[in-house]
Amino acid sequence: MPRNARIILENSCYHIIARGNQKQEVFFDVPDYEKYLQLLKKYKYRYHFKLYGYCLMSNHVHMVIEPRVPEEMSKAVHGINLSYSIWFNAKYEKVGHLWQDRFKSMVIQKDEYLIGCINYIEANPARANIVNNPMHYPWCSHRERMFDIKNNLLDSPDFL
Repeated sequence: MPRNARIILENSCYHIIARGNQKQEVFFDVPDYEKYLQLLKKYKYRYHFKLYGYCLMSNHVHMVIEPRVPEEMSKAVHGINLSYSIWFNAKYEKVGHLWQDRFKSMVIQKDEYLIGCINYIEANPARANIVNNPMHYPWCSHRERMFDIKNNLLDSPDFL
């Protein structure tokens, strides 16, 4: 049975979710998180997408991106996740799939809902009782966004 085609719209943002296969952990230690962010930055520059928010949880990833070329969004996210899988499997001497199915992507209109979605993503660690405040979670964009920290990873929405 063929998969449903992704909805690809010009001038839109996307909430991307990638989950570990069978909900397994995909990040075990600090270098794992750092490697994923390094790959995110590499593919961000390769495919020229804007990143408005992210949160790396132990078994899944959330991102809000705006692709410059919508048709390249899948290539970018696939590249990040494939590169990370290869690195992860080599590091932990594993084989096989790391991610569950293909990543999910939901269209987000560029309005107040976008900020709400970013806030929802960044609140994940607090909802999971990992931290009391997303400000204290190092693997999400909350601190960078709230304090306008320039790290060459996060972009500011210029349309709100």
